[in-house]
Amino acid sequence: MLTLGLDVLSGLHFLFSITAHALRDQNLKFMHNAFRRSGQGRKNPYTFEVSMLGARTLFTSDPENIRAMLATQFNDFGKGERFKKDWFELMGNGIFNVDGSAWHESRQRLRTLFTRQRVSDLACFERHVQAMIPMLGGGRAVDMKDILSRFSLDVSADFSLGRQFNSLTSRVNDDFFEAFERIRHIQSLIERLGPLNFLVPRRQFRKDLATLDEFMRPTIETAVAMSAAELEEMDKKGHGWTPLHACAAASRDKRYLRDEMVAILIAGRDTTATTLAWAFYELARNPGVLADLRREIEATVGVGSAAREPTYKDLKSMTFVTHVLNETLRLYPNAPFNIRAALKDTSLPRGGGSEGNDPVGVRAGTQVIYSTHVLQLREDLNACDAAPIEQFHPRRWESWTPQPWTYIPFNGGPRICVGQQLALTEMAYVLVRVFQQYKAVRLGKTDKPARESGWIRGGEKPEAIETFVGSRPRKASEITLSPRGPVDLVFFD
Repeated sequence: MLTLGLDVLSGLHFLFSITAHALRDQNLKFMHNAFRRSGQGRKNPYTFEVSMLGARTLFTSDPENIRAMLATQFNDFGKGERFKKDWFELMGNGIFNVDGSAWHESRQRLRTLFTRQRVSDLACFERHVQAMIPMLGGGRAVDMKDILSRFSLDVSADFSLGRQFNSLTSRVNDDFFEAFERIRHIQSLIERLGPLNFLVPRRQFRKDLATLDEFMRPTIETAVAMSAAELEEMDKKGHGWTPLHACAAASRDKRYLRDEMVAILIAGRDTTATTLAWAFYELARNPGVLADLRREIEATVGVGSAAREPTYKDLKSMTFVTHVLNETLRLYPNAPFNIRAALKDTSLPRGGGSEGNDPVGVRAGTQVIYSTHVLQLREDLNACDAAPIEQFHPRRWESWTPQPWTYIPFNGGPRICVGQQLALTEMAYVLVRVFQQYKAVRLGKTDKPARESGWIRGGEKPEAIETFVGSRPRKASEITLSPRGPVDLVFFD
């Protein structure tokens, strides 16, 4: 295993450097350069290690290592104590912040709420889509990043808590909405700074967490006040049954309920909001793709005055809609960086030896950071005859299939996103309903592409990852990968 060649005090230098790049929204460039610099002369440069203040951390974008952590050596890796400590104020003991039996019990409880029967109930989506669609009209530029953030928060609150938040149509709860945004920003700083995150000011962060707790308190108290018989009857009928009620049936611990609901609320909101923002952005840049998409929508569920509400079966039958979402998630994975920690002394299959292809030992407690974004933009793994890998080209999916463990926007293995099908259904529903109403969308005054110098190349020409970054707006990696600025779009009916 080779370490990253940096200056004196390389670990501390690395920590400050990665943070500085993150504050400039240059995460992807930094990781690409780090892999290139550490792997010079090796056939497989996609794993390296850094010692930061005495703590060893591994970085990888090798699909075999990712497969090991998420699947074949699942019991060897988890979130770990360092991750749990960094995220505890926000997540507590929620499903995303625990390992072992606590994770398994939470997963089993929530899995029943994401069955096909529940995912295919589209009434929740329709309520909020109908609030959103009129906001897009008028031939004026609208900020889809803000609109979709509000839409997704409304859907997530409705689905998980059974609560109508109505942030799309009312500004009454804007204090909570703004607190939610600040929480995401500060939590990302806490994560990035690692052993130095005690430097992050937390006074406002804790005020915002109190706002979050106060928002959920009355809904949780109502659920806790319900008798076991009332909860059982609600479960049988299905109407109004939410993840909150499912958790309340298992425990009356308000802190436990709060932690689980925060996890679901954040995941449900961020996944769909950011992916849809990027999808609309790419469709505005690629009118030919939008024309193909709208033809499929028209042939399946009609458009304009002939439109009807799509069913779950309709959504699953529209393959080009699926291709558009797959292509968006390929270029813009929700979690571009993720973390696992060794729960015991173990190893990873690749990263050691002079060529980087031998196993590497991993002691208990060692964190391994893996980049889904670098992985999915690796030219050696994702070559496709249909179009360059940095290009938005949904039709590649008609003839191209990613190699195993090279496309994992929802992770993989036992901890694969439990709400994956719900998120895909919600996003497909939004695309279909919006383009049943609107014929076209164009870019408004959106951020210019991010031109960055200082890339380390494997050859003379720019690599796909450099071309991708240089042709898109700045991308903020704050829990999820979102556009840094507004996404101003103009819709035409």
